[in-house]
Amino acid sequence: MEQNSNINEINEIVVKESAFIDVLKFEINKTIVGQEKMIDRLLIGLLGKGHILLEGVPGLAKTLAINTLAKAINADFSRIQFTPDLLPADVIGTMIYNMQENKFEVRKGPIFANLVLADEINRAPAKVQSALLEAMQERQVTIGEETFKLEEPFLVMATQNPVEQEGTYPLPEAQVDRFMLKTIIDYPSQKEELEIMRRNLNGDMSNIQAVTTTKQILDAREVVKKIYLDPKLEQYILDIVFTTRYPERYELDELKPLINFGASPRASINLATASKAYAFINKRGFVIPEDVRAMVHDVLRHRIGLTYEAEAENVTTEDIINKIVNTIDVP
Repeated sequence: MEQNSNINEINEIVVKESAFIDVLKFEINKTIVGQEKMIDRLLIGLLGKGHILLEGVPGLAKTLAINTLAKAINADFSRIQFTPDLLPADVIGTMIYNMQENKFEVRKGPIFANLVLADEINRAPAKVQSALLEAMQERQVTIGEETFKLEEPFLVMATQNPVEQEGTYPLPEAQVDRFMLKTIIDYPSQKEELEIMRRNLNGDMSNIQAVTTTKQILDAREVVKKIYLDPKLEQYILDIVFTTRYPERYELDELKPLINFGASPRASINLATASKAYAFINKRGFVIPEDVRAMVHDVLRHRIGLTYEAEAENVTTEDIINKIVNTIDVP
């Protein structure tokens, strides 16, 4: 009985604290047509203290979405266009010599913002990717001898263009693992594209107002942590992740020759966190199996390594995740 009253208590807090989500989405939708999934994932990244890797062809409003979100929560936004000649200093900043003062001073780079768009991250060489990913992981940057904390909330949304692979530097597996979610975004529907076309032709692009604050986002993060995750669902998450490592233990022997390596412990942490954030967005103080299933593809698709055999048979990580989710018993 006591547990039920606790869950009801958390539920009431969540209903009250998540009210701003509807207002925020309404404001974002003044500019963004459709792309519900991308907006949800951005909010989940913000609430779960994670970063997002977005894959989609150019022109799907990726830049517009994160810029609009920044305006709506009154946060600092910066965009870094990754190119092959970019240097780490172009991302994190460097020491500049001030002739008037006769001393070196720090000039901070574009990483010092709340929401950072790392556009076409796979176009930059490894050392630039590493500089960005270190800042993402440590949430601090060292320039010269000084270390600067990055201001919270801090979210990096990196984009990859799946079409052009020439002259790109794919992210190594260990670095891709630092992204909480990898989201694939697709073209809008005909109805949505008609609305986009009309809005652009009429110049009807609304001014976005700040409808919430970064403090409210940070407060909401604390509420997300309190959302109830049943031990049975914790076990469900572990079973899903462990199946990517040891499929034979879960009577999925056919997956063994297809998986080169399974998901890391970050997958379990991120799947639990993302499920809680998803429950929060849906105004619930407890996680249900549907929350886990809604987030499982985004959390796992970049964390499973495929063998040559899988590639030869045209098996994708999506196929493997579907097989796992359809096999593991739902609590």
